Amino acid sequence: MHRSRNHKIIAGVCGGIAESLGWSPTVVRVLWLLLSLIPGPLWVAYVLMWIIIPKAPAARY
Repeated sequence: MHRSRNHKIIAGVCGGIAESLGWSPTVVRVLWLLLSLIPGPLWVAYVLMWIIIPKAPAARY
């Protein structure tokens, strides 16, 4: 799994998750937002994934 270079708003975490699952990045972002409404440290998980998951390699043409 990689952070997305094409589908990113903040760090590309949701875009990378969407690319690896074959889903729309918008669906993943909406699910993430809805899950963020549940009490818990979801923002900590996002920051950790931002640090741990590498950015997708640059496309070569």
